[in-house]
Amino acid sequence: MSAPTRAAPPGTTRPRQGSAIALLQQARQGLLEAEYAPRPAERYAGAHLAALRAAAAVLAARARPRRRSRPTSAWTLLSRVAPELAEWASFFAAGSATRVAAQAGVTRLVTPRDADDLVRQAGQFLVLAERATDGTGR
Repeated sequence: MSAPTRAAPPGTTRPRQGSAIALLQQARQGLLEAEYAPRPAERYAGAHLAALRAAAAVLAARARPRRRSRPTSAWTLLSRVAPELAEWASFFAAGSATRVAAQAGVTRLVTPRDADDLVRQAGQFLVLAERATDGTGR
């Protein structure tokens, strides 16, 4: 039998949950902005950043701080902390270089279809990230 956990007083959130909620809200806003961005590279970069914020929310809600170590990709950490999201983490990690290039103004790497697909996929990932944070996003 496990020890009982203490609930936060009504109307308050624990700091970890508060961070996760804020990151999920930022992810939702970023995804909305990405949907309406005029250029494919902007849509792609915005959608990827929204997914990254959603991943950060899961990490904020679930990860336990460890001693200092080398910097690690959020996608690598997400695979460890939330194994059920490992495929998504691999997918978005693979698109990180394209996002960086798009942000740097290299637009030829992103087609309108690529951008639209990533906006849709980031939206799907955001829903899963909200569930993975125990619904702290809604």
